[in-house]
Amino acid sequence: MATDVQAATDAVRARLKGRVPTVAIVLGSGLGPLADQVADPLRIPYTEIPGFHVPTVPGHKGELVCGTLGGKTVLCQSGRFHAYEGHSADVTVLPVRMFGALGIGTVILTNAAGGVNPKFGPGTLMLIADHINLTGRNPLVGPQREGETRFPDMTSAYDKALKALARKVAKERGVALAEGVYMGLLGPTYETPAEVKFIATLGGDAVGMSTVLEVIAARARGMKCLGISTITNAAAGISDQELNHNEVMEVAAKVGGELGRLVEGIVAGLSA
Repeated sequence: MATDVQAATDAVRARLKGRVPTVAIVLGSGLGPLADQVADPLRIPYTEIPGFHVPTVPGHKGELVCGTLGGKTVLCQSGRFHAYEGHSADVTVLPVRMFGALGIGTVILTNAAGGVNPKFGPGTLMLIADHINLTGRNPLVGPQREGETRFPDMTSAYDKALKALARKVAKERGVALAEGVYMGLLGPTYETPAEVKFIATLGGDAVGMSTVLEVIAARARGMKCLGISTITNAAAGISDQELNHNEVMEVAAKVGGELGRLVEGIVAGLSA
């Protein structure tokens, strides 16, 4: 795994041609257009990065985009490869480990999620206050990786200062921002109504199939994390509507502008 991270890092660094990104932005289902806001973009297809996989899920493009956003040099991950596609936890978090090896200190993770809290309807942007990992996976299992803490403290998995900045930017820019707990499941099935009730009982406000493994890996490397979920649908049993991925992408596209304004403001407000 260390070899995979180094190979990916070397390949990306060579393609960046001297650009030094300080912030990484991970784009979830249907949220790829946010990368179009990046000025002077340099695009690196996943096919040119050792160890990276082309996403098989609609709404995940499969490229890194480096450029300027909010006055900072950023590196956008446009498209994930998920554990439910058959990838190990190690492979799933390879991009995050590469960010750390590049010297990036802050990661902003976005995702599309189902709303468990009945107050969070489709189109709601939810700041992730904390998460619950029910994927059954952990990318830190196995030998300790160089540069990673063996037992990372997850008390503030989502950085307090970054969350405060997100609230401030949302208020200044008139972007409605809810806040709640994200529940990470393996997928790829949507949850049953009984499972959604279980999630609510455990304290989950939204549910999805990404993010939690990436945050664990990032925290083990000392990176600061901020998470924002786009609630694209009511989870099963909350409404009578059937769930489908097309709906997820449609709602994500509709609120993409607001999410973009929020993320751009957050990046602009970072001290470094």
